[in-house]
Amino acid sequence: MNLEKVKCLIIGSGPAGYTAAIYASRANLNPVVIEGMQPGGQLTITTEIDNFPGYPQGINGTEMMNDLKKQAERFGTKIINDIINKVDFQKYPFVLETDSGKIIEAETVIIATGASARWLGLESEEKYKGMGVSACATCDGFFYRNQIVGVVGGGDTACEEASYLSNGCSKVYLIVRRDVLRASVAMQKKVLNNPKVEILWNYKPIEVLGDKNGVTGVMLENTKEGNLKQVELAGLFLAIGHHPNSDVFSSQINTDELGYIITKAGTTHTNIPGVFAAGDIQDTIYRQAITAAASGCKAALDAERFLSEKQN
Repeated sequence: MNLEKVKCLIIGSGPAGYTAAIYASRANLNPVVIEGMQPGGQLTITTEIDNFPGYPQGINGTEMMNDLKKQAERFGTKIINDIINKVDFQKYPFVLETDSGKIIEAETVIIATGASARWLGLESEEKYKGMGVSACATCDGFFYRNQIVGVVGGGDTACEEASYLSNGCSKVYLIVRRDVLRASVAMQKKVLNNPKVEILWNYKPIEVLGDKNGVTGVMLENTKEGNLKQVELAGLFLAIGHHPNSDVFSSQINTDELGYIITKAGTTHTNIPGVFAAGDIQDTIYRQAITAAASGCKAALDAERFLSEKQN
């Protein structure tokens, strides 16, 4: 049997996972990181990151994640390109299995698998990801100052992103597939009373338009009448929700109704002693690289304390 025993297993390789690895390795926990389906996490599909402290000129998302990976490896972190597909948190040490058949026995586990943005599923959307198509207004909105952008969605997140973008953009189209908003009354008022926001009711994107430089517009279809409408814009933001990557853990770890892992207030502790959660997998509010990194730090410190108390 291909068995590996580890003190600290970190599942996920975004800012939370790599930061946890840096702290855990410096604490001599000899962490092992399982990278998952998207090594580097969501930031690898972001172009320039300008809001992470320490990068005055900004940095490419992939480059930043490579820097974090190298830093973790510098302190002795072992990084494996694999996926966890089975867990048993009822035993201690915990037993986990990877896609390649490796069995890992872990004294502590830090879950940092993140949450994936929901996409429309259009071929053209995939083509222009990072070139005008984004799922994070606070990450990428800065690049569209004084330009026209669109936001797809009708819930609180969509209204919040439209309001945020209106602070710097010349105009924001809020593209809503129904004739009502699902957002709270307060959020609805924010966009309905915003002169820079125009709501396009009963429309859904069917094609993202662009050229070699990026997005130039979007083709919309009326959901009631079927007629088409072309809108010129420089950026298209998807705000149709996120899906927490918690499916493999949800039968044993407490999650909320959306699937986000529940942690004890002020900590990264889950309902299973020795299992911790960090980053977007447990964050339904902030979802920023810097907050994910901070919770990765907390998870490593929590894991270190857990092991120290277990020995005493």
